[in-house]
Amino acid sequence: MTQFQGSHILSVNQLDLDSIHTIFSVAERMAPYALREKRTRVLDGAILGNLFFEPSTRTRVSFGCAFNLLGGRVAETVGMASSSLSKGESLYDTARVLSTYSDVIAMRHPDAYSVREFAEGSRVPVINGGDGPNEHPTQALLDLFTIQKELNQGGRGIDGMHIAMVGDLKFGRTVHSLSRLLCMYKNINFTLISPTELAMPDYVIADIENAGHKVTITDQLEGHLDKADILYLTRIQEERFPSQEEANKYRGKFRLNRSIYTQHCKSNTVIMHPLPRDSRAQANELDNDLNSHPNLAIFRQADNGLLIRMALFALTLGVDSQLEKYECAVNWYSRKADF
Repeated sequence: MTQFQGSHILSVNQLDLDSIHTIFSVAERMAPYALREKRTRVLDGAILGNLFFEPSTRTRVSFGCAFNLLGGRVAETVGMASSSLSKGESLYDTARVLSTYSDVIAMRHPDAYSVREFAEGSRVPVINGGDGPNEHPTQALLDLFTIQKELNQGGRGIDGMHIAMVGDLKFGRTVHSLSRLLCMYKNINFTLISPTELAMPDYVIADIENAGHKVTITDQLEGHLDKADILYLTRIQEERFPSQEEANKYRGKFRLNRSIYTQHCKSNTVIMHPLPRDSRAQANELDNDLNSHPNLAIFRQADNGLLIRMALFALTLGVDSQLEKYECAVNWYSRKADF
């Protein structure tokens, strides 16, 4: 089992099932704080260095809010141009300096393995918020947490499930990390649907098959969704392509709307997407006509991300057993529990 206190969280490969169960257990305890039913000041005085050197909205704000909800403060750097990295400073030097100012660091960077390089110079725990096309461990954890909750509500479980992953599986780091986590479970059917040029990397497929799971690879939606318990869509990662023109070849190739869902999916298939979804007309991979569909889990997914990141902060800083000790009442009006 992973030793969380004082440790970096850089890859899902660090985790085993016991570690995942620990994270999920702590995440469940975070729900009253996220819903503003009560507060905890367990990290009062602690500082998060929130370093995002690649564009992000949800992940960056989620990390910051998660830390705030535990009573801590956030010091944020956004964009490569606003940092000394643009002046040629190494990741190691940046880490040595900025870790002096923080108690924990969340970091996103456009280059694969960059967060690991940064962590080598850090004096405090570093949590990977996404390193290029490589990994996104906190997204994978919140996805797995969502899958477990959604399936359990219908009396199903992760073992033996069928998941269809659709879209840009080559550059989509979320599906890389999620696939590795799912390898720890039993008898899963993976259907990987993408343009041939954007197929899941061979090393990820090898991991899935070596873990004893079944893999179907196709470039067609039709005829491959009818058995899926989870339908996980991803956008075309246009920022990873050499040009916009190259990315545009694949935008809008796989779309899901209410009509397609009703025609091709089971009535209880859960729809997931790591967000942001591309809602522009030429892409529109996940149509707005699904917004009110009860099986659309994308916003519950985002809510779960807050719980998972709160849990990781509590575990890496060693305060997971002290949450209730520092509780206090919420004294402002909030409707969050109504949603």
